[in-house]
Amino acid sequence: MTQMRFRSGRRRTQAPEAHTPARPQRTREPVPIGVICRRNAVPVAVAAVLVEALLVRRIGADPALPAFLVLGAVGVVLATVDLATKRLPDALVLPSYVAGLVLLGLAAAIEGDSAPLLRAVLGMVALFGLYLLLALINPAGLGFGDVKLAGVLGLHLAWLSWNALLAGALAGFLLVALVGLVLLAVRRVGRSSELPFGPFMLVGALVGIYAEGLPGLV
Repeated sequence: MTQMRFRSGRRRTQAPEAHTPARPQRTREPVPIGVICRRNAVPVAVAAVLVEALLVRRIGADPALPAFLVLGAVGVVLATVDLATKRLPDALVLPSYVAGLVLLGLAAAIEGDSAPLLRAVLGMVALFGLYLLLALINPAGLGFGDVKLAGVLGLHLAWLSWNALLAGALAGFLLVALVGLVLLAVRRVGRSSELPFGPFMLVGALVGIYAEGLPGLV
């Protein structure tokens, strides 16, 4: 914008055009996954051993076991990072889709049965779609990292059964609500505080894996 001003009442001069400095673009710094894991090496190791043992106990000697072991290891790291940064980095989440599809695809080939794989893909799409819808309705309640993680969990849970998918999805919401109420009651958080949802989704998925054998949906 050009401004006009007068000097000593003699002549009118034109002031130089004012330039508004460009705002720097906001870029999100990469999540220091390695640093966070090194700082929490002992709890990460203990949690990883516990989760993997639970998965081996539940899945057993099944061709799909490697897929679930990879999910368990990645899940422990994701939960740790989310608790520290409230972010679920794509560097961990996105490769989990590839690993899950490849390993479960191999399991389906070994078993000679494509039905679980088809159900797994449908579950992946269904849970991703549900979380995406919830995130669009309430962006403050869910981040897109949660949406992407939901697809990974839906893939693995639906491989087992629709029961596992339903139980795992519900358990995540119930757990975060319960923990939130407890923290609110003891005044550790306020009504406007945000809890990272990723860890609750992952624990809920473990609940769903163990609930797979319950009667109900086929």
